[in-house]
Amino acid sequence: MEGVSLFIPCSVDLLLVELGQATVTILKRAGQNPYYRPEQTCCGHPAITSGHIDLAVGLAKRFVEIFEKDECIVCPAGSCVYTVKHLYPRVLKDEPAWQKRAVGLASRVYELSEYLVDVLGVEDLGAEFQGKVAYHESCSLLRHLGIDQQPKRLIGGVKGAELVPLTEADTCCGFGGEFSIRYPELSGAILGDKVMNFINSGADVLVLSDPGCLLNIAGYVGRNHPEKKVMHMAQFLAANLREGVTV
Repeated sequence: MEGVSLFIPCSVDLLLVELGQATVTILKRAGQNPYYRPEQTCCGHPAITSGHIDLAVGLAKRFVEIFEKDECIVCPAGSCVYTVKHLYPRVLKDEPAWQKRAVGLASRVYELSEYLVDVLGVEDLGAEFQGKVAYHESCSLLRHLGIDQQPKRLIGGVKGAELVPLTEADTCCGFGGEFSIRYPELSGAILGDKVMNFINSGADVLVLSDPGCLLNIAGYVGRNHPEKKVMHMAQFLAANLREGVTV
């Protein structure tokens, strides 16, 4: 099917609907025709990381069946992209036919900022924000996918936005999926340090690129520093688009 197929994570579908809408807005601004397959379900990331491989195998096969005919699949969550691109071949290693299909699909799955910058060559979407922006390096993007400069280039393309340094920007926010549930006190301490670094940066908004980090950091900031904002990259860009601008 022509156009860009939307791979929407469970967290976005259930808790962050506005992030899904922002993703569509950004892709349309970039001249794309996004469409959504309603039959899609969880990619299996939580099952894999918690050791439920049998369950994950079924979810991986279902995902492949749903998306393998699509030419391009874009997702606003690095952890889910990592699952499809790198973990599916591992969990399907005992079934070579399925593994081959998963590997074929993996090459067509992109994280949102990666797709915009590396595939479309778009860095300026016609957004404007008068203020200071700090960027949190999500573990899944930086460590698992090697995506580093793409989100910063998109911030750099926002008129008026000043990207300020964030101390320990590449340090985990403390979410880590099950980690925050199994070790809540340690997770909370890590999160507290991350938020303090954000406050000390002087930034008006903290931008990041993974829904898990967004839920974790935004919850803490909303309770303790309501004057500050935490936004996913797609939300930040979509909220500040200038009217009448074409890319």
